[in-house]
Amino acid sequence: MGRDPVATYCPLCVSRCGARAEVDDGVLRALLPDPSHPTGKAICVKGKAAPQIVHHESRLLHPLRRTAPKDADDPGWERISWDEALGTVAEQLTRAAAVDGPESVGFSSSSPSTSAISDAVDWVQRLIRAFGSPNYCTYMELCGWGRYLAPLYTFGASVPGVYLPDLDNAGCILFWGYNPSVARLAHATSTVAAVARGAKLVVVDPRKVGLAAKADHWLRVRPGTDAALALSLTHVMIDNGWYDADFVRDWTNAGDRVGEELVWDLLVARCAEYPPEVAEGITGVPAGDIVATARTLWEARPLAFYTWSGLEQHSGTTQTMRAINVMYALTGSLDVPGGNVLFESVPSNPIDGTELLSDALAPAVGVDTRPLGPARFGFVTGEDFYTAVLDRRIKRLVSFGGNMVMAHGDSRRGRDALRSLDFFVQADLFMTPTAQLADIVLPVTTPFESEALKIGFEYSQEAQSLVQLRQPLVPPRGEARSDLQIVFDLATRLGLGAHFWDGDIEAAFRHQLAPSGVTLEELRADPAGVRVPLTTRHRKYADTGFDTPSRKVELYSATLAAHGYDPLPTFEEPLTSPRSRPDLADRYPLVLSCAKSLFFCETQHRQIAALRKSAPDPHVELHPSTAAARGVSAGDWVSLDTPYGSVRARARLNANLDPGVVFGEHGWWDACDELGLPGYPPYGAGSANLNLVLRQTPSDPISGSSPLRASVCDVSPLEASAAPGAPTSSAVP
Repeated sequence: MGRDPVATYCPLCVSRCGARAEVDDGVLRALLPDPSHPTGKAICVKGKAAPQIVHHESRLLHPLRRTAPKDADDPGWERISWDEALGTVAEQLTRAAAVDGPESVGFSSSSPSTSAISDAVDWVQRLIRAFGSPNYCTYMELCGWGRYLAPLYTFGASVPGVYLPDLDNAGCILFWGYNPSVARLAHATSTVAAVARGAKLVVVDPRKVGLAAKADHWLRVRPGTDAALALSLTHVMIDNGWYDADFVRDWTNAGDRVGEELVWDLLVARCAEYPPEVAEGITGVPAGDIVATARTLWEARPLAFYTWSGLEQHSGTTQTMRAINVMYALTGSLDVPGGNVLFESVPSNPIDGTELLSDALAPAVGVDTRPLGPARFGFVTGEDFYTAVLDRRIKRLVSFGGNMVMAHGDSRRGRDALRSLDFFVQADLFMTPTAQLADIVLPVTTPFESEALKIGFEYSQEAQSLVQLRQPLVPPRGEARSDLQIVFDLATRLGLGAHFWDGDIEAAFRHQLAPSGVTLEELRADPAGVRVPLTTRHRKYADTGFDTPSRKVELYSATLAAHGYDPLPTFEEPLTSPRSRPDLADRYPLVLSCAKSLFFCETQHRQIAALRKSAPDPHVELHPSTAAARGVSAGDWVSLDTPYGSVRARARLNANLDPGVVFGEHGWWDACDELGLPGYPPYGAGSANLNLVLRQTPSDPISGSSPLRASVCDVSPLEASAAPGAPTSSAVP
């Protein structure tokens, strides 16, 4: 028997789009936009595929245990009970804590930006902290550092990660390394509306995609040279007086002295190293466009900006973000209407377990080599995690989603690290190349089969005012349990139930909601959510200053200086490029970058016919002249060659690219049986796994960010007879 559409939201990515679900006899039929929801003006193709994800035949439905060695082609999975599975995990973790200390256990999860782990990520952190491990690997260096943690060294706050772009009131919008049409649809719809009312739009991206077609300025920057562009824009702004002199004087450390010199004079001198003519030679952006863009950024204020992983996967990520943050500070647009604003939040009790931290907690791995990086905040990079596993500092792993060997560079090294673990449990929806290496696999519900509490949607003040209890749309399939249930069940097994309301999730939700005045009963009675009246207060820094050592925006960072890093924003040529590595340039003359797909959430969902039909094959984009010089035509299968090996893809021609730049796609492994489309081996001959031939090093010296979006490559045609899955050229050690 059908029923009226149910109010809900889609948690498959950071957009968290409001939706209405059509359900019929326990089957999810459709997910539709809900215009009454603050983020519900549209649903992307991934959200529309929710029914196929929920009901896909290859879903994991029962707990499984490996019976074969880690290097066996067939893991020999056998079905076990939840009681046996959780009992084994608890026994392994308890033994590890007693013998080697809780720091010998690593935890990991998928990124909350690109998966539904957002439902449980704070509770996962609570579990980690209650257990006493400092080692949490969650892709922070690849998807989050630039938005959330690097800005702390300039603003003392997460700009733009928490200080969100006020798109409804912006005079100018700047998207840098960010395509919201693919990554955050709610931002895309608001930007279209803003442009229609007259807002200016600036897009910095090597590819002319998404909203770049609507931009007043599209700057085609060479991958990895963004800091030089930001410094040049800042130089033009300073040189022309296009900056907020009052804000700079009152709220930055421009007037502080370093020795005999003023910070402002040091910054002016640094930016003067990158006049537009010099920056053009580095970045490929015409000098005239740099000047015109700087004028627009100033004259069309207030300026709202956002960045994404296009800037977070480079050997110079931290200084790139410093350069952009300092440039933004000069506009005086922070926490003003139409700028980047810290919207008011619904009061709630924090549940991520920070109160459980103690001075006795061991340091996270990586803090000794990168003391200001993710490890300082309790996050372990993929590079440091693999190292710690291989040298036996971490011996066991508990992972909530995430396809580590496909999502990080150095896929073979990741495989070898996971194989060497004494014990590894993975909770997931599908059997992935990473899950194939586990000892126990736990079946997880899709978010459409489970309950989750969302207090505020990170988008606008209206969105932040909404509290919504997303209710199950259909029953869980098989024996699948939500990540949240697994966290609470495991906590009680480990004797940590006192920190988890003795396993009572409803009691935990009530605790979380208590300061808000909103009850579970109200939320269950209204699936569309409850709105708490909130009013935005701007320029909050006027009360207490900024949360930096100087209490001001730090154009010059004494914290960076004290640790031996450049205290001013700076540019360094990507450490693996045809310019920095002339020894590689003859064999690998092209710059290799990568970009998100419209149709998939990172490494997920290529088995879903509704999505795969629109993107049946892995692609590499290159300029027509670059293709012609190599005897490649559109649609040809080619070998994408790097110093570390070769993978296959189909050529897609893009005349908007720089002829010296190509773009690959990461995440290709799964087959789509419904369409008869093949999968690809994660490792070895015939692979389409881009991260198989990319390295995690040389990484950013501060953050450990991997250089996945600016390296070297070449493209060569495969033999005409080589069908997908046939061997490619051999790897170079």
